[in-house]
Order: sequence, then structure tokens, then C-alpha cells
Amino acid sequence: METEELRKIANRVRRRDLQAVFEAGAGHIGGEMSVTDLLTALYFKTMSVDPQAPQDPARDRLVLSKGHTALALYVMLSERGFFPKGEISTFLKYGSRLNGHPNRVKVPGVETNTGPLGHGLPIGVGMAKAAKLDGAAWRTFVITGDGEMQEGSNWEAIMAAAQFGLDNLTLIIDHNRLQQGARLADTNDLAPLAPKLEAFGWAVEEIDGHDMDQICRALSAETVTAGKPKCIVAHTNKGQGISFMSDDVAWHHKVPNEAQYRQAMAELEEAAG
Repeated sequence: METEELRKIANRVRRRDLQAVFEAGAGHIGGEMSVTDLLTALYFKTMSVDPQAPQDPARDRLVLSKGHTALALYVMLSERGFFPKGEISTFLKYGSRLNGHPNRVKVPGVETNTGPLGHGLPIGVGMAKAAKLDGAAWRTFVITGDGEMQEGSNWEAIMAAAQFGLDNLTLIIDHNRLQQGARLADTNDLAPLAPKLEAFGWAVEEIDGHDMDQICRALSAETVTAGKPKCIVAHTNKGQGISFMSDDVAWHHKVPNEAQYRQAMAELEEAAG
């Protein structure tokens, strides 16, 4: 798929995400906006998945470790055809399977339940190791937040992945510099992330996490280093695409009022062209 079409999909996902948060009266909209371009490239360019066979053993796997941004994943899965787009309107409603965190046994396309931060990468390491043991060609991708990288379980997984030579594993860090309630720099500042991952034996690439060409190139199999797991440090903006949300910690978990909703939607529609 061409870059311009991927950008259009990402914009459409952002608009639907915004609408769903506004209608539900809840959602982690800031981080959803920062991760949308990464998810778009994965589902519409990079990963081999089949919405008609979501459990195909040969499929690529994505673990959205920052599970609080589940809505962005739901909208993406609906766009990709895993379930009807109309179901997004049930987000957070009583009886809906589209909860605040993704559920593997309820939502097709979700590979594992996530929510407690620091769990997704260890699971991804297990998936990638299983593929190696089976001699299988499928790849595993894990998306974490940068604040989430403060969890020690991630660094245990990072050590294990290097030890096992899991070059079929790609970690994508959504490096938007903000976490719940504060900036990364004001809590436990891990930046710069790249040299730390390199010191643990990973191949690391830093990109603009909103530049679709850079994202697709970094995710491609051709950029894998044999014998080394890969980390992509994606520099992003929380609230990307919406002026008053961008790089503002207040929008980690906040719902726009009607005036803000209309402004945000107008900005996204204008960007859609």
C-alpha cells in the first residue's frame, strides 16, 4: 500500500477514535493519537494477517503492551476487517466486548490481554522464542510506551531476547515523552533509550513515529540484523494531529467537551484533505 493511502487510513482511524472517546465519555486519547501511525503501518503494510482467519498459525503477531490505548487497536482491527466497523459505537458500553483494555478471548485479532504495564514484551519474547523453536517464519511485534519502559520486567525480557538471538522480534517504543500525570523526564527519565537497548545487545533504530515512510522502512524485514532483536524508538507526540492535545500531559486520559470535540474533528478533517 502506498504512503498516501496509509496516511489517509491513519487520519480516518484518528477521527473514529476521537468520536468514540467523545461518545463513551472515557478513553486514553492522547496515547491513542501517538500510536495510530505505527498501528496503521503494521496492519496495512508490514504484518501478514488474515481477518478471515485470525488464528492462522502462520500469522504475524502484535502485542499492544500499552493496553490502555485499546481503542486505537479496536478501530484499526475494524478498519482491517476483523469485525464490523459499526461495533466501535459499543466501546465501553454494558455488555460490549470492546473494553478499556483488549481481551484476547473476546476480540478477534487481539493476541493477548494487556493492561498491567511491563507484561507485553515478556509475552512477545515467549512468542518469538516459540517461533524459533518451531522453525516458523512469522514475526512478533510489541508496542510499549516510554513510561512503561520503567518497568523492570521489560529489561529482563530485553536480556532474554538478546540471549536467544530473537531476530524475529521487533520492539516499538512509542516515545511521546509523557506518561500518566507527568513528563518522562520528571519521573524516571530513561532517555536516551537507544544506547541502553544497544548495550543489551539489540539492534536499534530511531525514527519519526509520524513519518509513514520512515515507519514502514524501519518495520520491513530487510532492516533486520541477523541474530539480534530489533528496537525501533519512535519519536511521537501525545495527541498527534490535534493542536490543543499535542504534547500535553493532561490528555493522557481526558474527554473533550463539545467545543473541543468539534475543533479536534475539524482539524483532523482538514488534515485529511
